[in-house]
Amino acid sequence: MNLIGLYAFEQRAMFEVLLVSAGAGLLGTWIVLRGLAFYTHAVAAAAFPGLVLAAGLGFAPMAGAMGTGALVAAGVGGVSARRRAHYDVATALTLVGALVVGVVLASNVFHSGSEVDSLLFGSLFALTDLDLALGAVASALALLATVVLGPRWLATGFDAAGARALGARSRLPDLTLLALVAFASVATLAAVGALLATALLVVPAATARLWTSRLFSWQLASVALTAAVGLGGVWLSVRTNAPPGATVAALGGGVFLVSAVANEIQSRYRGPNA
Repeated sequence: MNLIGLYAFEQRAMFEVLLVSAGAGLLGTWIVLRGLAFYTHAVAAAAFPGLVLAAGLGFAPMAGAMGTGALVAAGVGGVSARRRAHYDVATALTLVGALVVGVVLASNVFHSGSEVDSLLFGSLFALTDLDLALGAVASALALLATVVLGPRWLATGFDAAGARALGARSRLPDLTLLALVAFASVATLAAVGALLATALLVVPAATARLWTSRLFSWQLASVALTAAVGLGGVWLSVRTNAPPGATVAALGGGVFLVSAVANEIQSRYRGPNA
């Protein structure tokens, strides 16, 4: 423990949270705006077969998770592109397929080890340099894409039919968003795990949305809240000897609940004409 009272592994975990918070916060606003919360959870959970395969064959777990994430993003984008199914239906079909493959691999082909379990539930106190690098890259890509493609995502999110009528017919921006969300979901595996990725990618953005109606202020608040929840979760987990990923998720959920209740009380106090 150093002069500021934080352990070395605790400082490293907080550094990882700060690295991923920019990307998670920015993408979180687009996830909420475009209704991709289920897809975000699914693409992270669908990393399961990739993790099992990586553990069984002896290559990097993150490589397996990246491969699975890419397949899920391509599958959802391909199915929804045919206009026979929306994102939620396409996501459900893809997720079921990925989980079936994961269960078969884990039960009949390989044995799921502790490394797979740690990535399913998070391992903030056992970070590698690769984990930190992935978090930084995910945030950098999210920032770049928001600057370049943000106006197109915004137009399509509010009025998809109107955006197409104005010439926004290419599906490349939407597919890019799906790919970025998949990449960010994998990058957060080390922080909160595959099963709790929405704790950083969705919950803070949904919470911040309760208090602002402007996109730029929403994005700033989402990034700040993601960082605050992550840092607070790491600090609490060390002091309470609780799993860091679950602590971050519980803290984020608690903040959302308090914010939702306070927002409802404020709305009723102001009245319908406020």
